[in-house]
Order: sequence, then C-alpha cells, then structure tokens
Amino acid sequence: MGAALLCRDIGAICSLNGRTAKLERVDPDDRARYARYCRALRGERLPAAIVDLEALEMNVDRLVAPIRAAGKALRIATKSIRCPDLVDRLLERTRGTAIGLMTYTAAETAMLAARGHRDLLLAYPTLAAHDLDAMAAANRVAHAALVVDCIEHVGALAAAAERAGTTVPAVIDVDMSYRPLAHGPHLGVRRSPLRTPEAVVALAEQIRARKGLRFDGLLGYEAQIAGVGDAARSAFAANAVKRAIKARSAPGVRSLRRACLDALVAHGLAPALVNGGGTGSVAWSAEDQTLTEVTVGSGFLGPGLFDDYRGLSLAPAAGFALEVTRRPAGDIYTCSGGGYVASGSPGGDRLPRPWLPPGMTLLSIEGAGEVQTPVRSREPLALGAPALFRHAKAGELAEHFNEYVLVRGDGVVARAKTYRGLGHAFLG
Repeated sequence: MGAALLCRDIGAICSLNGRTAKLERVDPDDRARYARYCRALRGERLPAAIVDLEALEMNVDRLVAPIRAAGKALRIATKSIRCPDLVDRLLERTRGTAIGLMTYTAAETAMLAARGHRDLLLAYPTLAAHDLDAMAAANRVAHAALVVDCIEHVGALAAAAERAGTTVPAVIDVDMSYRPLAHGPHLGVRRSPLRTPEAVVALAEQIRARKGLRFDGLLGYEAQIAGVGDAARSAFAANAVKRAIKARSAPGVRSLRRACLDALVAHGLAPALVNGGGTGSVAWSAEDQTLTEVTVGSGFLGPGLFDDYRGLSLAPAAGFALEVTRRPAGDIYTCSGGGYVASGSPGGDRLPRPWLPPGMTLLSIEGAGEVQTPVRSREPLALGAPALFRHAKAGELAEHFNEYVLVRGDGVVARAKTYRGLGHAFLG
C-alpha cells in the first residue's frame, strides 16, 4: 500500500481546515501510527470508523484520575459514545468510580435500562407522553431520573408516573451561564431558566408535593468553562478572551451551586446527587466541593474540538478512514465520502480534521463533501490507500457508521455496533 512512501518525514504542517496554523514538526509517532492503521485496515471496506483501544484507555485513565483522587463519582455521557459495547468497556475501565450514565433521549434511556444499566440520568427534558411513559416504565427496573426546569415538566412527568404506577426521580437543571451584567450578554448555553436558589427550591417543593415523583438532585452544566476551547492555533486574542471569561465565571458557578445546595438543605430537600462538569473542566470540577459526580464523555474518544483546550492532553482515539481514489492535480488527492460535519455554530472547526498521514489539509473552496473530499497533501498518496480523518465531535461520528472497528496495535481485535448499527435512531 506504499506505507513507506506515504509516511516519509515532512518538515511542517502549514494549515488545518483552511485556517493558517503555526509551523510544527510532525510527530514521528504519527508516521508509525499511520503505518499501523494501514496494516489494521488492510482488506477493510472503506469508509470505516475506527477506535484505537490503547488511545481510548489512555484518555480514560487521564480524565478519571482527578475525579478518583477527589473521591467523586464519574457519570459517563452516552451522547458522546453511542455504542453499547464501548459504554461497557468504559464502565469496566472505570469500575469503582463510574456511578452510571447520562443519557440524551427517553428512548435511549429505556433501551439502556433494558440492557441492564441501573443508574441513568436523562439530562434533556421532554413533554412527549410516549417519552415520559418510557421513563416511568424504565423505573420499574432501574433508577432512571429525568431533568426538569419548570412546572410544566413536573406536571407532565407526574402524570406519566401515575399512569405507570411508579415513582420517577426528578433532577432540577440550574442555569450556570455567565452574565457579568444584569442585562448584559448571556455567556453559556441556553438551557434552564432557573438562576436563583429561590427558584430552585420552589420547583423542588413542587416535585416533593407530587405523587409519583421524588426530588433527586441538581444538574448544572457550566458550558462556558467545560465546553469552550481556549488554545486554538493562531487565535491568540480570542484565546485570551475565552480564558478571562472562564476565570471570571468560575467563582460565580461555585457560589450559585453552593447557595442552591444550602437552600435545599434548609428546606429539608437535601439532594442525593449534584452533577456538573464536562471533558473541558474535569480537573476544575473534581475540586468543586458541592459536586457529588462529574460527567465525562467526549474526551474518552479525543475528538478534534478538544485539541483546542489548554491543559487538556488527549490522544486521538477515534477517526474514520476514506479511500484515496483520484489525483486531479499534482499535490491534490480526492477521497471517497467524508462529509461528516459536526453540529453547532457554523465554522471551519466543525469540519472533519485531516489526520493521517500527517501533512494533509482540506481545500477551503470544497471542504468535506458527502460524496468526495479533496485534500492537499505534502507527501504523495497512493491510490487505494486509506486517508484518516477525525470528526470534530465524538458521538456524532456514530451516526454515520454501523460499527466501530476496534484496533489494538496493528490489528482489528473486535467490532462494536453503534446505535445506528443496532437499528436505533434516537434523534431522528
């Protein structure tokens, strides 16, 4: 497959996804990794999605270490995995620290309960009767909590619990966004409308008063800390602003969480769980005395967006391989497929990142196409060889493939069906 030709040393990478990047030496390990993947993928049908188990395990150990050291529990975010076999592997690797799973739809929660998972937290509210009935039914075999943030959520969930004759634990979602001015910008995600201890206590009282419901705890996702990269290449000014926002927001997040917790305890509503954090804030969240558990998901697979976080060193553990099929011009090669663009605010950072062999870049005029993806390569690529890319986000890659090819060393050791491969379309 011309691995020696494809993996020769090159001096520098000059751009990524059409953005200028600082010059840097190519890591010799990248050449070895590419050659290893070429051997593992020999004979595989492309496109193929791969997970490197050694890199995955390295990321798990790095991310879980501060949580374990702080004596906190880990909750694994399934939205970022979407593959039951990988979830099981993560739970096994984090045994003794992982307490359960954070899910993203009611149907997924019910499926996981049926597969034997017993501690589930659905982090996104729903008012659909069929979803709420599924959550109520799941509580016959599991502890399946649902996030709420308004009286309408509480009333609909109570009705479903009554129909099923079960008790459903409810978790209140608190808005942890940063508002430096009373009527200024909202820095964070648009989730809960609850921003004060008084509002949280009032809703918890409503939960306590409803037959079939049990107040279970708090969830507060500080997205402006956990979900914002602050080390993007050639974005020094923006990085400085993002770091300042994180630093100024952090005390307010902890203060609000503490105030909510104290107010609930004072009203006889001590929460069983207080959840927060994410991959981008693991170490900071682990030190927060108000949290009982920290959520992690994306970082286990090390997707492209998490390259841009200061102080976060993760190994790329997941990617997809495309076949190099054409050479339309001297250093331009065309790959089959590859248009796997991530959700979120539109921008170049949502495109797949050319990965291996090192030295590839997307063409700004075409980007990543559904049917074909052209790349510019500083090294010759052999027609028929694989070119590897990384998705910007972790879980969304699973929406494009029926299985992950699990690699260890230079061989395929297993195959893991994704939700899609198992016939599930939880978001469609």
